[in-house]
Amino acid sequence: MDFYAEYRGKLRTPEEAVKAVKSGDWVDYTTNLGFPPLLDAALAKRKDELTDVKIRGNLCFGPIMTAECDPTREHFVYNSWHFSAYERKLSDRGLCSFIPMVFRHVVEYYKHFLTVNVAMMCVTPMDRHGYFNLSCSTGIAKGILEKADLVILEVNEKLPHILGGFGESIHISEVDYVVEGEHGPLPEVPVQPAEKEDYMIAGQIMPFIPSGATLQLGIGNMPNIIGMQIAESDLEDLGMHTELCSDAYLHLYEAGKLTNRRKTTHRNKGVTGMVFGSRPLYEWVDNNPGIMAAPLSYVNNPAVIGQIDNMISINNCIAVDLYGQVSSEGAGGRHISGTGGQLDFLTGAAISRGGKSFICLRSSFVNKKGEVISCIRPRFSGDIITDPRSETYYLVTEYGVINLVGRTTWERAELIISIAHPDFRDELIRDAERQGIWRRSNKR
Repeated sequence: MDFYAEYRGKLRTPEEAVKAVKSGDWVDYTTNLGFPPLLDAALAKRKDELTDVKIRGNLCFGPIMTAECDPTREHFVYNSWHFSAYERKLSDRGLCSFIPMVFRHVVEYYKHFLTVNVAMMCVTPMDRHGYFNLSCSTGIAKGILEKADLVILEVNEKLPHILGGFGESIHISEVDYVVEGEHGPLPEVPVQPAEKEDYMIAGQIMPFIPSGATLQLGIGNMPNIIGMQIAESDLEDLGMHTELCSDAYLHLYEAGKLTNRRKTTHRNKGVTGMVFGSRPLYEWVDNNPGIMAAPLSYVNNPAVIGQIDNMISINNCIAVDLYGQVSSEGAGGRHISGTGGQLDFLTGAAISRGGKSFICLRSSFVNKKGEVISCIRPRFSGDIITDPRSETYYLVTEYGVINLVGRTTWERAELIISIAHPDFRDELIRDAERQGIWRRSNKR
């Protein structure tokens, strides 16, 4: 078959392609580097012709012109499953709404409950077999494209081609329109400078990681710092099974630590659903036989994760209360990120033979008034709970590591207070007493 003839027949300018969008439609941009800047800009130019076009995306780095051009949200309403730093700023301006989710279920939400009138996303150039690679967005992209009434692909010549087990490509026969054009450099996500407390937290976790472990390092500064510390350690033959492949894994590979040789599933391959970070990271994953991209319905499935021996999951949170509830995605009324895959890996690593799941946080922070505030709370009141107390295992601050599995409410209170900032421990004990979760036999 002449796939290139079919390609030419479906080729459109961005302006021609977005004419397919109608008022009231649901439009999907998929995720991260799958965001289609040429199509988004062309759609934004149609603002005065359209009303109530609802757009979904997540972890998009922007600028999103359909959101920026319409401060009233009368024409375009942008929504995100998981905020990037850019989307968080949009939300602060009232230009982005959050959609709660658990990452492993996102495609099932689309399949059973959601409408996608038009899906638009960036892909690699088509190969001679008629396939486009879904690249850094493989985790959720194929399921969204399959649900869409109309599929528009934007070819980005700079995207890495990431090999996969399944769900990493789409054929020209499944596509309605194709758009070409020049793209700037791929967005890079820098790691923020570490502080003393970050290194202390990382140091608390290191003794729990054995050689041969498989790692999931979540989004954020702390998992990256831990990855860098592991790269400088004596650990050997580590593996990767993660929703997000970040620069931490590249550091581990360059240090000779990441081999995937001792994994109990997909031996010799690092498994991921999404990729974003630095240009060297994109170059590393490009056509790398040692990297396998797959849908998050598989990567984040606790039953799959639980089959991997010595699975170590490391994620951040914002605050914890004395019951062991974890808040990782918001502070007060301000939404910051999302549930993502934290709960998926928290559950999966806990059932892995030799597995451990760590939730990390600093014991305190300094607010804008210069006041020191405890990140361990007596009890949440109105905060978004990411991980229920029944799923919380290892908690880590710069003051220690505790394991809450099987612990009573009063044992949990004692353990959690033991890793709180010393300046707040007496006050937290009084709070625990008032809440009826402190025994006289508890240590003081």
